[in-house]
Amino acid sequence: MYLKEFEIRWSDVDANRHLANSAYLNFMSHTRMSLLTEIGFGHRAMVTREIGPVIFHEHIYYFKEVFPGKPISVSLEVSGMSEDGSFFEFVHKFFDSEGKNFARCEMMGAWIDLQQRKITSLPEDLLENFSRAPRTDHFKFLSKEDTRKFSKSPQDMESSIVTG
Repeated sequence: MYLKEFEIRWSDVDANRHLANSAYLNFMSHTRMSLLTEIGFGHRAMVTREIGPVIFHEHIYYFKEVFPGKPISVSLEVSGMSEDGSFFEFVHKFFDSEGKNFARCEMMGAWIDLQQRKITSLPEDLLENFSRAPRTDHFKFLSKEDTRKFSKSPQDMESSIVTG
């Protein structure tokens, strides 16, 4: 399990004086990028290879409020990836200073070719590095069908509404 510690800042708190929803997303993103950088996926590697991560969905489950004053930790484990590394699933857990789990997030994403703007497989060296990232006990190899498990699709506005 990869862990990153954070201090809850004033800007991380919402009107209810507890950790804001947007702060959870920021802490998870920072944790992911920290791990990716450590395993060779820093900004330079992504720029050189012209790839970048995209998120399909993030499902956050909140168990308990958390407030400023004590540090929190955010974990990251890979729960799934496709054989070629193009798709991935991560699990994040949020822990208070006593190790109590107060939130969990399951997220899925992919790597895109930044020139073609299409999903792409990982280069062999990055795939090898990514394969060594911490995994959950229930890790599985993903297929394209796994990315559609919630059966959601776009619903455009009617043209009469768009044109006014």
